[in-house]
Amino acid sequence: MRLGTLAAQLDELLGVATYEGVDGALDGIQVGRPDDPIERVGLAVDAAEATIAAAADADVDALIVHHGLFWGDRAPLEGVTLARVRALVSAEIALYAAHLPLDGHPTVGNAAGLARTLGLTDTAPFGTIAGVTIGRGGRFPSARSTETVRATLAELDGAVAEPTVLPFGPDPLDRVAIVTGAGGAWLEEAAAAGYDALISGEPKHRLHHLARELELTAIFPGHYATETFGVRALADPLQGWGLEPVWLPHPVRI
Repeated sequence: MRLGTLAAQLDELLGVATYEGVDGALDGIQVGRPDDPIERVGLAVDAAEATIAAAADADVDALIVHHGLFWGDRAPLEGVTLARVRALVSAEIALYAAHLPLDGHPTVGNAAGLARTLGLTDTAPFGTIAGVTIGRGGRFPSARSTETVRATLAELDGAVAEPTVLPFGPDPLDRVAIVTGAGGAWLEEAAAAGYDALISGEPKHRLHHLARELELTAIFPGHYATETFGVRALADPLQGWGLEPVWLPHPVRI
C-alpha cells in the first residue's frame, strides 16, 4: 500500500474532514510522500524522540500517532521539532497524525474505548466543540462507587500512581461523561447534561472549585492513560488493509 492510500483510508474511517477548522492539530500526513510504500505500521500516542526511536527499531514504514508534530499556525522547523523530523527522515518513516478525530470517533475513538473499558451502556456523543463532539457519555448497568471507578481507572496502561478524584458529586455514580486527555473544560457541559461525573486525563487547579460548585465528581487517571485506545484500535482496520501494525507504548504518567 502507498502512504497516500493509507492516509485517504484513515481520513475516511476517522471522519477527518468533519474536524477541519476545529482541530488545532494538523491531521493527516505530517512527514512523508504519498507514493511511499507502506507495509509495517507503528502505533503510538506521541510523536516524540522515544517513540520515533522505537519505530526505527521496529523497522516500520510509517508511524500513526494521536499527538503529532505540527499544531496551530505554521512555525519554523527548528529545535526539537526539527530533530524529530530528521529522525523520521533518517529512518525512512512516514508520520500520520489524528488528534480530535481519534478522540471522538464513536467506535475506535479514545472516549469510546474508555467507555467500553468501564462497561458503560447507552453511550452517546458528548463534549461539544464548534459543532462537533469529541467525547462519549453513558450509564453504568448498575451504579458504581466512586472508589470502584477510580480503582478501574488506576489499572489503565500508563495511569498515574494515584488518579486525582474531585469527589463532589453523588456516590455511587450512575451517568458518566468522558472527554479524554485535557478535557476538564467540559465540566459545566457534563453538569448541565445531568451526568454525575466527568472522566478526563489531567486535572487543573481551577477544576477543584468548579467541580465543587457544580456538585460534580471528576476523575483524572492521566492524559496518556486515557488516550491509548484510539491508536491501538486502528490495529484491526490496518490488518484488514493488509498491513502489519506494531504497538509502541511509551507511558507518560502525568
